[in-house]
Amino acid sequence: MSSYRLPILLLATLLGIAPAAAVEADATGWWLDESGRAGIVIAPCGDRLCGTVQWLKEPNDRVTGRPKTDHQNSDATLKQRPLCGLPILWDFKPAGPAAWADGRIYDPEGGDIYKSTMELRDDGTLKVRGYIGIPLLGRSQIWSRPAAALTKCVAG
Repeated sequence: MSSYRLPILLLATLLGIAPAAAVEADATGWWLDESGRAGIVIAPCGDRLCGTVQWLKEPNDRVTGRPKTDHQNSDATLKQRPLCGLPILWDFKPAGPAAWADGRIYDPEGGDIYKSTMELRDDGTLKVRGYIGIPLLGRSQIWSRPAAALTKCVAG
């Protein structure tokens, strides 16, 4: 009877682990960018993931006192749109249990759009990589979940 125990325990262990491994990681919800100056909400948009700026540490321009705008955008018609509510991530499709690819990321500080990937890391942080051409030619940021609830900013 003891010769049957090991295979049964092994099978039970494998069956117990299999459902947990099949659960896809969840990147939706609030994230703080690496600088801690912007809070981004990632949510489904169709069968993809998208993200918008929903909190700013300093929502108003220091000189004018008005809400910050997308003044670095190369499209003159978009320079006055508020940073609050600005879409900065879009088109991310699943690329594994904790990874998303084929997305785009907009950098409001430079006004540029890059190809992008995201990976939910074991420590609960989100690695967001923007690149030109191939992922090797890019830059990554590590985003984290906010420790406390953030208040949504109001678009100007």
